Amino acid sequence: MQPAESGGKLYRKIVQAIITDIANGAFPVGSRLPAERDLTERFKVSRPTIREAMIALEMKGMVEARKGSGVFVLADSTADADKELDIGAFEITEARRLLEGEVAAVAATEITEPQLAELRALLAQMAQENNEAAEEADRRFHIAIAEATGNAVIISAVADFWDMRFRSPLAREVLLKAGSLGTESRMAEHGRILRALEARSPVEARNAMRDHLARVIDHLLNVTETEAVERARAATDQRRRALARRSV
Repeated sequence: MQPAESGGKLYRKIVQAIITDIANGAFPVGSRLPAERDLTERFKVSRPTIREAMIALEMKGMVEARKGSGVFVLADSTADADKELDIGAFEITEARRLLEGEVAAVAATEITEPQLAELRALLAQMAQENNEAAEEADRRFHIAIAEATGNAVIISAVADFWDMRFRSPLAREVLLKAGSLGTESRMAEHGRILRALEARSPVEARNAMRDHLARVIDHLLNVTETEAVERARAATDQRRRALARRSV
């Protein structure tokens, strides 16, 4: 197998390669797929890309993650193989990290006092218990930084990246499971971005934004691991209840 080439949706190339392997009998129903580390070496991609592919295969009903055991093949049918899942959460967040880091650096040299005042108000709104309101304040915070650049294309790109997270079925699946980073982390990380902008420091603004979005990626990795464990635990409990009923 050749490494997945750059460009396009990498997770899709991995999904298709594994579907082909399953169809060819390399991974029969009931067998375990190679470990995540082995797959990253095989395809020459990052852990988030492999995780994206595994989630996509789960959404297609072809594999299942089991606690402490790995990912197992559930079906060899490729009837749903062409189901459009679009762009994944890891893919979007990595793109945001690259773009918004540079956007923050430019904004640090251009931002006005009224724009900083708006960011301070939005940061305060993120502390709300109302998750929907806090999420909207978070969205507005990132777009407001883009607006400070004065570049309409950048503003549109940042807004589109944010909204794309919930237009894509695969990204939405992961993000709904993940929820937010939590109020404390959200406030601390956005506060660091704001302080860098207040200091008019392009380097600090870039680093603060990139670190924030890297933390989001780490959170998504952790949550998808935890979610797989919880599914496995629920399946085990269901089997135990079934066995208990049979023994009565």
